[in-house]
Amino acid sequence: MTHFFVIGIPDSINYIKENLELMQIIRSFRCFSGGKRHHELLKELLPEDTEWIEIKTPLDEVFKQYDYYEYVVVFASGDPFFYVFGSTILKKRPNADIAVFPAFNSLQDLSHRLQLSYEDMHMVSLIGRPWHELDRALIENKEKIGILTDHVHTPAAIAMRLLKYNFTHYKMCIGQHLGNPEKEVVSCDLALSEVEEHPIDSPNCVILKRMYNDVNYRPLGIPDKMFEHLDGRERMITKAPIRVLDMSMLMLPMCNHFWDIGFCTGSVSIEAKRQFPHLHIHAFEKRKECWKLMEANSSRLGTPGIDVHICDFLEEDISDLPALDAVFIGGHGGKLKEIMQKVARHLAPDGLVVFNSVSEESKMLFEESVLEAGLELADSLDVSIGDYNPICIMKAVKEAK
Repeated sequence: MTHFFVIGIPDSINYIKENLELMQIIRSFRCFSGGKRHHELLKELLPEDTEWIEIKTPLDEVFKQYDYYEYVVVFASGDPFFYVFGSTILKKRPNADIAVFPAFNSLQDLSHRLQLSYEDMHMVSLIGRPWHELDRALIENKEKIGILTDHVHTPAAIAMRLLKYNFTHYKMCIGQHLGNPEKEVVSCDLALSEVEEHPIDSPNCVILKRMYNDVNYRPLGIPDKMFEHLDGRERMITKAPIRVLDMSMLMLPMCNHFWDIGFCTGSVSIEAKRQFPHLHIHAFEKRKECWKLMEANSSRLGTPGIDVHICDFLEEDISDLPALDAVFIGGHGGKLKEIMQKVARHLAPDGLVVFNSVSEESKMLFEESVLEAGLELADSLDVSIGDYNPICIMKAVKEAK
């Protein structure tokens, strides 16, 4: 069994040099591991004839190399169990013998430089990850958001995303080369519009600070007038009261993956994301002009993170998407049965389908489509709003076997 010494380090070699215990560990062993940057930083301290195993994908190959050694010294940035490699070792080798020597993580360091309390900070890693968790924190209007960045999710890219979706009530603090006295730079309370012009080195991290309260209120049932409509036609939208009932029928608090097929203005996807920002949403629409509608409406209403597919749903390759928990069918172009067959194949056990029927013909078509797809009809709900046609909100379930 391999024994691991996992050493957290800041962006400075002096941290190691000044720690006698860490220097003794380095002198005592011959197999070391870490990222390319760690090797550049530490190579002058390593004994001669040492083996350096670079941490890179695929990680299974890295761990196969570890298995040849009884002792491996691993270097990680900051706290090894804060979004870095210590947690990976626990997952890959849960029974391994691990000795950990943590340093402050970079967001702690930046908080200390700013004299900013961080017990109430919401922390997000964007290192090799999508925007999802940052989007969620923004929609939830977190007061302080600490962000670990990478070469794609840079401070400038983060600022551009916030500006695009109207999160202008945040200011940004940036820490560069924290822990390295010769290179360290801390910038405080930058306006988002300033960040793109601000010279920023890597490695860096970011803290977003909300500058005032009473913002980004998320009413249940976004008023229809807040959406830009398709060709100005106000009837081409799922109305706010119906949207609220659709959300209830879909049981979205219990879901992770939601699809909106035939999104048109994007009202259902946007309502779902604003109320339940944990959701991973894929929205499908055949009409190309609806892409601009979704862009305009999601930007106006502060709703990042909806994955938009402009395509014929029946022709779209969805094999790489996770099994969905719930789907709303807002449009079907006369091919409801075919759509239901495809949805049923990708629906998770106990997954839900909701459809708003506006006529007896569409109601019968949905019932036939559900049964032919091997799903079960659930209770429906009849609703009337003003002078609009009565709507029957229908639901189907994929029974778990």
